[in-house]
Amino acid sequence: MNSNDTNEKEKIVYKELSYLITGILFEVHNKLGRYGREKQYGDMLENFLKDRNISYEREKELPVDKIDNQFTNRVDFVINKQLLIDLKAKDIVTKNDFYQMNRYLDACGYKLGLIVNFRNKYLKPIRIIRANS
Repeated sequence: MNSNDTNEKEKIVYKELSYLITGILFEVHNKLGRYGREKQYGDMLENFLKDRNISYEREKELPVDKIDNQFTNRVDFVINKQLLIDLKAKDIVTKNDFYQMNRYLDACGYKLGLIVNFRNKYLKPIRIIRANS
């Protein structure tokens, strides 16, 4: 292994937590399939998190800005006070979904967010890393 390989592995944000949560997301997708509703995916994810005693908050309100602490942003899940998850059940993930996750990350100061679209035939959680982290 050369030094570039080592540097790349060190850059992975929350490697173990991401791996664990991604595995759970695959379980949800395998059980419910592609054509469920977002709430159904969220309910099953919540059950799996409870079963594994993973700390989470659901439908967490996030401040719009750090100055006024106004709350109108709401993320689907905050995992272990480190990772945000935004669940989707639609044909495609859009630029607006990326912008939304970036707003969430900026609002709470977290480093990593996952956009998860369960409508895809093969689940591919999209990792968003906060630019200013």
